[in-house]
Amino acid sequence: MSIKLQTPLSTDETKKLQVGDTVYISGRIFTARDSAHKRIVEDGAPVELEGEVIFHAGPIIRKSGDDYEMVAVGPTTSTRMNPYEPQVIRLGVGAIVGKGGMDEATSEALQDTGSVYMTAVGGCAALYVKSVEKIRSVNWLDLGVPEAMWELEVKEFGPLIVTMDSQGRNLYDEVKKA
Repeated sequence: MSIKLQTPLSTDETKKLQVGDTVYISGRIFTARDSAHKRIVEDGAPVELEGEVIFHAGPIIRKSGDDYEMVAVGPTTSTRMNPYEPQVIRLGVGAIVGKGGMDEATSEALQDTGSVYMTAVGGCAALYVKSVEKIRSVNWLDLGVPEAMWELEVKEFGPLIVTMDSQGRNLYDEVKKA
């Protein structure tokens, strides 16, 4: 079963998501990697994050006049964000998207807030970019293109698989135990 969600996400929606659900997101999502997470924690977020989706991605961007064009966008390894993610989630983030899973402290933050972690398939940057309708804005371009926080307008962005839910289930741990 595929679940289609519109941002900003409500806690009622995210609490219903369970490990194994396939999700497609429409609306606004933000890319953020290590440097952006660090800056959010140290200096505060440049945007209100309540109900928003953060995508662990370093997009390939082409400048076209005064505008930007997304060439490709795929997930990056999420474990690099472990030192910052619990604090970022507690700012009200509805969902995190990345690859590879995250640590127990992040799982606890997901449970505390009703948020989820979803996995995007690595190697599918050309597929995911098709869901990006436009780049709405960019924050912190001084960090470099891959590390900047890009605001994207997406339509049916996915498929994404819920791999850590707000009830404490973690698909990565379940597979390891099996």
